[in-house]
Amino acid sequence: MEVLKLTTEIDETGQLNIKLPTNLEAGEVELVVIINPAPEEEKTHNNYDFSDLAGKLSWQGDAVATQRKLRDEW
Repeated sequence: MEVLKLTTEIDETGQLNIKLPTNLEAGEVELVVIINPAPEEEKTHNNYDFSDLAGKLSWQGDAVATQRKLRDEW
């Protein structure tokens, strides 16, 4: 048994042609086809542009010392 997955197109006449090389020996095979429409790529739209917040936060203190302090609390 071999599982094959590919994305292909159905032509304008509604025909689906599959040409796949396999490692199977010549002879009769049983084929199961599951057709799942490919999702269209959606462009994500952010409701808010966060770029105006970039660079607004400032850290005062020693970052490494603060991390060690937090770890020591565990």
